[in-house]
Amino acid sequence: MSWTITADLIPDLARGAAVLGTGGGGDPYVGALLAAQALAEYGPVEVVSVDEVPADAVVVTAAMMGAPTVMVEKLPGIEEVARPVRELSEHYGAPITHIACAEVGGVNSTIPVVAAAALGLPLIDGDGMGRAFPELQMVLPTLDGIEASPLAYADEKGNVGVLRAVDNHWVERIARVAAVEMGCSIMISGFQMSGEQAARALVRDSLRTCLQIGRTITAAQDAKTDPVQATADLLGGRTLFSGKVVDVERKTNAGFARGTARLEAASAATDGTGEPDRLELSFQNEHLVARLGDQVMATTPDLIIVLDHDSGEPVTTEALRYGQRVSVLAAPADERWHSPEGIELVGPRYFGYDLDPHRFDGTVRLQEAGA
Repeated sequence: MSWTITADLIPDLARGAAVLGTGGGGDPYVGALLAAQALAEYGPVEVVSVDEVPADAVVVTAAMMGAPTVMVEKLPGIEEVARPVRELSEHYGAPITHIACAEVGGVNSTIPVVAAAALGLPLIDGDGMGRAFPELQMVLPTLDGIEASPLAYADEKGNVGVLRAVDNHWVERIARVAAVEMGCSIMISGFQMSGEQAARALVRDSLRTCLQIGRTITAAQDAKTDPVQATADLLGGRTLFSGKVVDVERKTNAGFARGTARLEAASAATDGTGEPDRLELSFQNEHLVARLGDQVMATTPDLIIVLDHDSGEPVTTEALRYGQRVSVLAAPADERWHSPEGIELVGPRYFGYDLDPHRFDGTVRLQEAGA
């Protein structure tokens, strides 16, 4: 059943997307402002379920590529978002019929709203991940054999390009270089697919899920109940840790925000040492590994989420600061990510961690090194 995105839905949509963004995906406030501006200028956006998309539709994704930290100061514009979609339409010599989210995390759930509004196109209620991941090829359409290229890209200066590459990994490698040269963030459009392919490859009802998460946090705040626990319950996850941020190491490198954050529990450890428990988060745009001392608590591809301890508001990796009181949740990813092909694409070893994948519930899936 179709529904409509209006400006009043954007705050909860952006809040829920920032939760699923697992720390990455870009500043939800920036994305919300841009979406609200586009809706005010062009009117509401129709959202359709994947089952309502005609089999012969021409679907493309619209997204931001680059380091989320950069978008705090390098704000995109509406035309910059729409331009890559227009460029693909010219490249194909045929109109694009539907917009989809490449990822549902952070700003990349609202960038497609901007594109759909500016171009007068329907937006599909689905995305390519069910969360956020740092690299372009890390989407379920890749597992389904859908090519990212031709990929159109644009920056705020008016530079535009269309890239064709031999596979999705090469699209990521080449486009990442372009993104760095163009200021570490660009707008992109690609992953052209039919309606039939979209129904098979996308995570369904992603935007509805974002709204539900955002509304759950808002309702808990209004009722003065625990928004962190309410979010964990909604996602079928669990709270790993609560404490204060005591250290953040972060740098923007090769178009990514990479680093670690260390959290310290407010109470002493229960092992008799009197030393507080410490949790370490490792991230590359998104949180990838959570360790409590020497114990691995959760890893990619499951979701590792940081929320403000009191308000339940999502905290992105670029917003982590010393002294913040936060809670860390783990929640399950779409099960397709736990297939052998999914683990090879987004498991901890891909990112350089010599670890088997640890599920959100603490169970371990054995994976051969180099798989």
